[in-house]
Amino acid sequence: MQQSFLSNIQYPSDLRKLSPDQLPKLARELRDFVINIVATKEGHLGASLGVIELTIALHYIFDTPNDLLVWDVGHQAYPHKILTGRKDIFHTNRQLDGISGFPKRNESDYDTFGVGHSSTSISAVLGMAIASKLKGNITKQHIAVIGDASIASGMAFEGLNHAGVTDTNMLVILNDNAIGIDPSVGALKEYLTKAKIGVRPRKNNIIEALNFNYFGPIDGHDLPMLLKTLEKLKTTKGPKLLHIITTKGKGLKQAEENQVKYHAPGKFDASTGDLISKDNTGLPPKFQDVFGFTILELARKNKKIIGITPAMPTGSSLKYMMKEMPDRAFDVGIAEQHAVTLAAGMATQGLIPFCTIYSTFLQRAYDQVIHDVALQNLPVIFCVDRAGIVGADGATHHGVFDIAYLTCIPNMIVAAPANEIELRHLLYTASLGLNHPIAIRYPRGRGHIIDWEVPMQKLQIGKATRLKTGAKIAVISTGIIAHNVTKAIETIEETISHYHFCFIKPLDIDLLKQILQNYNTIITVEDGVIKGGFGSSILDFANQHSFKNTIITLGIPDQFIHHGTVDQLHDICGISPEKILNTINTFL
Repeated sequence: MQQSFLSNIQYPSDLRKLSPDQLPKLARELRDFVINIVATKEGHLGASLGVIELTIALHYIFDTPNDLLVWDVGHQAYPHKILTGRKDIFHTNRQLDGISGFPKRNESDYDTFGVGHSSTSISAVLGMAIASKLKGNITKQHIAVIGDASIASGMAFEGLNHAGVTDTNMLVILNDNAIGIDPSVGALKEYLTKAKIGVRPRKNNIIEALNFNYFGPIDGHDLPMLLKTLEKLKTTKGPKLLHIITTKGKGLKQAEENQVKYHAPGKFDASTGDLISKDNTGLPPKFQDVFGFTILELARKNKKIIGITPAMPTGSSLKYMMKEMPDRAFDVGIAEQHAVTLAAGMATQGLIPFCTIYSTFLQRAYDQVIHDVALQNLPVIFCVDRAGIVGADGATHHGVFDIAYLTCIPNMIVAAPANEIELRHLLYTASLGLNHPIAIRYPRGRGHIIDWEVPMQKLQIGKATRLKTGAKIAVISTGIIAHNVTKAIETIEETISHYHFCFIKPLDIDLLKQILQNYNTIITVEDGVIKGGFGSSILDFANQHSFKNTIITLGIPDQFIHHGTVDQLHDICGISPEKILNTINTFL
């Protein structure tokens, strides 16, 4: 029986006992290990398959964790996790109480920096390198692996710009695979694409202009070349960049050929690579598709409508408009700040920009939302996808802060539809022209209404609705969490009134006064943070108007919520149907 190298490796110290000529076999074993686990447990596949050889070479040449290694973006790090003490528990990846799908400092000493979003590695590694220099540790190595289109982000350039005027001992490895989740875009991508393995870009290239020593490009799957080059770079002083060319999904035919789908493919057959088909017949649509098809429908009738997304055309479903109207729908790359201010610029010229952006990604453009949009009261339409708990991606990706960070901004309208039809009406209402910017937040995944393609209606801004009438307690919810409330009160409908506030800001003041006058006990429910959230707005209104009601706020507690299924995490946070019912029964 042929010897298995991976079975004997728990940590990089075990890896370094192998001879260089044994490493290609280890790479094959590691690639198979990733494929076999992700095939059944799901997760990010393509990016990790693309860095198998690089991961082995880095841990073989450098003295990790003493030498500091940062992965950017974090979904490249599955092979890293497997080689750094987590092989035997890797099957728990992204599951409740299991390991994180991203590097996480409190999970391992080898995870030197938490990286759920992109383009942070160069700044972080530069900070580490400066710290080492101040401590007098001149031998420690500091390595940033930046890939999946992250180099094009503004923050990456900020880090390069600073690093280039230091003499720090840092190495940036540009993992160039020409794709993020969707194909990379932009002038830098086109520049890098011209570089071939073994053929340098023109002498005065962009990287050298920033005072970096440039090496490459080399084949990122050629282990002997990687080992030789990294060994050389260990003794090269100052900031340096190694440009490697890799194939996302390397080693799995389908993942190489369909890189978008196999970024995170769900369950698939590990032996063939074929996806395990899901029968979606009769299921409600994904909210992102309701947005994607509705904006296309609206744009066909209104030439002023523009679509913008920062590197998420597939995830947001703006891809449908981009395909039919490429001159009016833009993927601007991993550049959230630019996306927001681009939309602001368009709004000044009378266009109607829909900026579709994930809730946690919009956090990265907060200053632009305030200064460039809200301060100037420009009617930009923010379609805030992945709002609320998103599940297995965990703390870095839950969209639980947007209610709190948007409602405090003057001029901003904030809305959260209860279902697909209301989302459709909101998009239509916004397209008719508003006097203020608006943020429309909606969740990841599917809703509950199959026949959603109804004629669109204009909604009255700030108007709430009563869904159920009862005598004893009023429950006020916003967004799709209304579904959990509806399930919770099925057996006690006659005692509970349920109100849905589609508009979080402005609130329906008249209806809210009626509720406060008629019910001593009020429970608010939201899938955002309690502090500064929707419930806080209700409490604030009651206090300002001297109401003395008992008001209980349910939502995300004041702590970071980690990974698990949406249902599991709703239950942990007290907003599952069962936990909502428990709270109601406490006050009945």
